[in-house]
Amino acid sequence: MDATVVLVGVVIGIGIFGFPPLVAQHAASEAMYIALWCAGGFVMLVGALCYAELGSAYPGAGGEYLYLTRAWGARVGLLFAWARCTVIQTGAIAVVAYIYGDYAQRLLPLGTYGPALHAAISVAALTGLNVVGTRHSKRLQWVFTLLTLVALGAVLLASLSGAGGGGLEPVAPTPLAGNPAGLMGMGMVFVLLTYGGWNEAAYLSGELREPGRNMSRVLLIGTAVVTGAYLLTNLALLEIFGLQGLRDTPALGADVMQLAAGPYAAALLSLMICGTALSTINGTIITGARVYYALGRDVPKLRALSGWSARNETPVAALLVQGAITLALVGLGAFSQNSVQTLVAYTAPVFWIFMLLVAASVWRLRQLDPDRPRPFRVPFYPLPPLLLGLTCAGLVYSSAVYAGAGALIGLAVLAAGVPMLRLLKPARLPD
Repeated sequence: MDATVVLVGVVIGIGIFGFPPLVAQHAASEAMYIALWCAGGFVMLVGALCYAELGSAYPGAGGEYLYLTRAWGARVGLLFAWARCTVIQTGAIAVVAYIYGDYAQRLLPLGTYGPALHAAISVAALTGLNVVGTRHSKRLQWVFTLLTLVALGAVLLASLSGAGGGGLEPVAPTPLAGNPAGLMGMGMVFVLLTYGGWNEAAYLSGELREPGRNMSRVLLIGTAVVTGAYLLTNLALLEIFGLQGLRDTPALGADVMQLAAGPYAAALLSLMICGTALSTINGTIITGARVYYALGRDVPKLRALSGWSARNETPVAALLVQGAITLALVGLGAFSQNSVQTLVAYTAPVFWIFMLLVAASVWRLRQLDPDRPRPFRVPFYPLPPLLLGLTCAGLVYSSAVYAGAGALIGLAVLAAGVPMLRLLKPARLPD
């Protein structure tokens, strides 16, 4: 249950209050809008099935780092670890920290650089909490996750109020210009950004009791909770705003509660959204530090990263290094016109490249390691990993087109890790 709560807390985060208007801008009709969210849930389920097989066959703290190293060799594993440490995980934490900072700035203004200061404080405070101990962080994650679900419940109640006469007058949606397939592809980029994080539970497989049995349960139960919550929330948003109104809504959460119950309720939901963002940041800090720990365990020259506090049950050195890199990215965002878009652009293409390789790892590891016990096997094999791989390939292209120059920066940082491969040769293959 702790791992499921971490998964739900990471996935159902701030994105559901920020990305629905962007999805609506790429949906030609309400039916297409809901279809995109259903498709996102299906992709999450397919991905969860693939991760359930990998996580049950290869339980360990390294997650994708472990799978990629076994499937494609130590150099690919190291390149992924570099990308996750410098682009994927730290960039994702910084993105959510800035969204938190924007809402926190409304509640407690801290001047011109208030959002950046709030973002930095949240990263530093939650990193410190995790250094103190996983047990304390886990308890706080329960609180944050419950607060997240309460915030979504408030949106659903607001939709009932709207249905009773408080909603907006329906406005016919403006026809969208452009290739319908291209529009749907862009819509899926934002949908899957909102679903992002479902793979994070793989990083806890080394600490699960009976991982062969429980890994699949964590992923499948988490998927069901997330998909159900997202579909109900988006049906509620359509009930309140209609498709065109949703496209034109800049501050989704505040507008919902302003419409349903006035400005005090809007401020209360803003506070809940801050808790939602903190839930995502905390869950991502917990899982992200496990990659640094696994990297330090396997690479002699990075042995300092493998420090583990038995008393606190936490990888202290890994948490501190992750926090320092994330704070550097928060500082970078402070000098950008739109911090969130800059950091999303920085992370997305690199993330989907490695997700594509993970999908292919299900097939590759069955070929290389056929005798390995697999307590959970992907049903309808090889269809799920094939579908996940094709989806990832499309998203690499779509996110690169959306991200523009930001994608080039992220890819350049990835390329900068290539010379590292010769210097940091692993001493051992991950268990």
